Amino acid sequence: MCTAAPLLAEPQAVRYPRSFSGYEYRDSYVLELLQLALAKAGSEQTLQPSALSMEQRRALTELEHGRNVDVVWSMTSTEREARLLPVRIGIDKGLMGWRIALLPKSQQRRLRDVHSLADLHQLRAGQGHDWPDRKILEYNGLPVVPSSSYESLFRMLTAGRFDYFPRSLLEIWDEVDSQPPLELVVDPYLVLHYPTASYFFVSRHNPQLAETLRLGLERALLDGSFDQLFMRHYGESLRLAKLSQRRILELDNPLLPAGTPLARRELWLSREDLLQLDQPLAPE
Repeated sequence: MCTAAPLLAEPQAVRYPRSFSGYEYRDSYVLELLQLALAKAGSEQTLQPSALSMEQRRALTELEHGRNVDVVWSMTSTEREARLLPVRIGIDKGLMGWRIALLPKSQQRRLRDVHSLADLHQLRAGQGHDWPDRKILEYNGLPVVPSSSYESLFRMLTAGRFDYFPRSLLEIWDEVDSQPPLELVVDPYLVLHYPTASYFFVSRHNPQLAETLRLGLERALLDGSFDQLFMRHYGESLRLAKLSQRRILELDNPLLPAGTPLARRELWLSREDLLQLDQPLAPE
């Protein structure tokens, strides 16, 4: 007696948080990396944006409860790793912890005379109210003015609600370009640094997806495609940062989980790496 072959289910789409209109550019690298990881793992799963746009806090809550999204990318913290399942391969190579200030054009020399954290204690930083960065800055004694809206932080800066807006050197150039009416500039004098990483996070009820992403990212690291994608998106930003011309202020990160793979050299760009990338390109 013959039995019918079972029908194969269509590959399930991996749902990610949809960006708000006008901010889609912020996700281009991460979505390419996510697709690369799935492909390197041999998965036929496709990517699908969530039905509604959502701020990061809501996206993390939806992910925790297994609703509407299957993966979120975010800076890590002990609290987030307790709630969610991290794929501990930093998608940012640790560069979310290198922070340069956005300033109003009228105050572009505001940080010229800042040489220490004590000097910076006199100024107020703007941050998202639920961002790990807020707690890191406050732990280091830096005053913070919080906001529940990413978009509103730029307007608050120009309105003088706070003095500077620390942004990752991976984000800041695109953010300046995306806000031309506000006349924002990149501070040329200072960079804050604290150890951290951004990961893909999945629900604790979906370890299979976590393993798929881990396997794909490991393979992309091994064959060089991870680094090629990263430098294609961010190589120019690293050169624009001109870290060798900046004062570097080191901050402690009390939120860094014990399981952070700091010993895996290939997962990070060190200070020495960044200073080397700062040099002008040799003529061909």
